[in-house]
Amino acid sequence: MLKTNRKIEKIYYSIGEVAEFFEVNPSLIRFWEKEFDILKPHKNNKGNRLFTKQDLNHLRIIYHLVRERGYTLQGAREKLKTNSEEVSQQVELVDSLNRIKEFLEELKATL
Repeated sequence: MLKTNRKIEKIYYSIGEVAEFFEVNPSLIRFWEKEFDILKPHKNNKGNRLFTKQDLNHLRIIYHLVRERGYTLQGAREKLKTNSEEVSQQVELVDSLNRIKEFLEELKATL
């Protein structure tokens, strides 16, 4: 399950940090980078990928479509091209509901 309670605070994140955040292998992040044009991480002189907050938001949308909703890669690409704003709103809604759920579970545990 995605770690939704972690705050995005840095300017750049390494591929290892991004993979840990989404609880996937770094190879999947590299694969998605090749499959989705919206992912454009910066690369330093060594060629290491450096992901911004915007990249993390794009990855969150891709993760939602592919892993949570079960879209194929082609289906996710088409959804992003036709309804990217709608998908972004859905992701925000799901994240909000997950935060509420976590809060209620913590509240229940304290009672």
